[in-house]
Order: sequence, then C-alpha cells, then structure tokens
Amino acid sequence: MKALIAAAAVLFLAFAGASAGVVPGGTAAITVVLPYAAFLTLIAGIAWRVWWWAASPVPYRIPTTCGQQRSLPWIRTAPIDNPDTGVMAAIRVAIEALMFRSLLRNSRTHIAAGRLELSEARLLWLASLALHWSLLVILLRHLRFALQPTPFFVPPLDALDGFLRIGAPSLLITDVLVVAALIYLLGRRLVNPLLRYMSFFTDYFALLLLLGIALSGIAMRYVAPVNLVAVKEFALALTAFHPVVPAAPSALLLVHLLLVSTLAIYLPFSKLMHFGGVFLSPTRNLANNSRRVRHINPWNRPVPTHSYGEWEAANAEKLKLAGLPLDEADRGG
Repeated sequence: MKALIAAAAVLFLAFAGASAGVVPGGTAAITVVLPYAAFLTLIAGIAWRVWWWAASPVPYRIPTTCGQQRSLPWIRTAPIDNPDTGVMAAIRVAIEALMFRSLLRNSRTHIAAGRLELSEARLLWLASLALHWSLLVILLRHLRFALQPTPFFVPPLDALDGFLRIGAPSLLITDVLVVAALIYLLGRRLVNPLLRYMSFFTDYFALLLLLGIALSGIAMRYVAPVNLVAVKEFALALTAFHPVVPAAPSALLLVHLLLVSTLAIYLPFSKLMHFGGVFLSPTRNLANNSRRVRHINPWNRPVPTHSYGEWEAANAEKLKLAGLPLDEADRGG
C-alpha cells in the first residue's frame, strides 16, 4: 500500500507537469517560479541541516571500529578501520563517501544446506555504487546547459559516458546504470518481506521520484527529442536571473522540470541528505584515541565532591551508633 501511494504521488506530479502547458500560467509556474523556489529551498535546507549537525554536541568519542586499535608497538593495528589520528579518520571518511565501504561489509543472512549463513550483500553494494556515481556523472553532464562556456571536463565526460556509440544519439552508460540500479533497489524492497515491512512511504517515494526523473530525461533523449539549443538558452536565462518563459515547451520537459524541482525541495528534509551526513557523523569522522588522550565531557558541570576520608569523618558518630567500627566500614562491613 505504501508503495502504491508513493507511485500515485509521483504519477500525479508527472500528470501535473504534462498538463501545465494547457493551464493559464502553468508554464511560467513550472519553468520559472518553481525552479527558483526549489533552488532556494535546496540551499537553505542543506545549510540548515549542516548547521544543525555541526552544532550538535558530541560529548563522547563514539567511532565505530572494525580492527585492532593502536596500543603496543609490536601489535599490528588497523589504521583505517580503527583510526587514531585525524588524517586517518579523514581517509576513512573519504573511502566511505566514495566507495561505500561499510555497505560492502553489510551482511545478509540466508539458509544454505539447512544452515544459517552470513554473506556480504555485494549486489546491494554494486547497485548503490552504480546509482550514486551515475547520478554524479549525470549532474556534471547537465552543467553544459547551465554554464557558458561549458566547463572543460564536461565534453570528455560526455564522450566517456557514451563511448559505446550505440544508436543515434549514442546510448549513455549512466542512463542504463541509473535505471537498472533504481529498479533493483525498488524491487528489493518489494520482494523482501522484511524490507517491505520496514519501508515507509518516503523510501518508495524517493526511489520512484528518481526513477521518474531518469525516465523522463531518457525519453527526451531517445523517444521525443527536444530542441537542445532552446533548452540551453532557457537554462542560461535562469542561471543569469533573467528568466524567459518558453513559448511552447514539450510536455516531457515540463514533467522533467517539475520532478527535478520536487526532488530539490524534498531532498534537504529526507533521508537523501545522507550525502552530507556521512561527513559529519561522529561514528566516522572521530579518531579513536581514547587510550592516549583524555576526553572531558563538555556537559560535566562542577559539583562539590569529597573523599572517603572526609565522608567517614563527617559520619563518624553515626557509624559508632550503628556499632560499625570505622576500619570495618572502610572494608564494606
């Protein structure tokens, strides 16, 4: 049911975008008002989330570790899995952000030959890696529409992405990978009963929204091609803050813009913000040096304390009345 509601929401957004061209003021709302509102929401939302995370106190050293901590010189350590310096912790975060190392170690349980076994979820790791890297390449390729002159790295990246040269226009590797990865991740949630029980509307909505963006973009390239020159003129006018409402934009372009703007608005307040949270997670970015450095809890307030001798002197009469000698009280009776 949650998946159906999410699918209905994405289809409603697609229908709204497709019909915006025939509604008075609809084209201007989709092509001018909504992109600016989405961009401001994206920037403000990300800034707020990052500030909130950065301002959150971390009173304890809580890095997750998977290897031997630094101790005696003759004991072999795991400097990346159990970093004890800021440099190694930074390397660990970089590997996590670029290669999803902890996800590769994510174990799944299954029954084999009547026995419960644990194994790495390599297919999940590959799908996640393909999805995130494909989205990054697609985002960088789209800079040719929003920037003039085109950044120097975009043409080689575009050529590398379409090096298969299948069809005209050439088939892009990232188009195939992003759709395949999204279908796998969505199907995994639908097929696995445990994941289906644990999934929320937001889990399906994010995947279906990304899938809708990818399919509408692919359709504009292979099924109903749009005028790329007109699209670039429109995008450059937006980025220069001199927006011009397109005369007769295609329905696919309006659908694509509406879905992308919805993603930009939704992203800062959803699980998709994990792309920023990975860098600010204390379980990842802290050095595990508690054996060598004393860390004082900043929340500790100064409170009056006293030694046991002072307590014994203050309660000597009560101890005598109880018939408990002082030396026995010191030993706990």
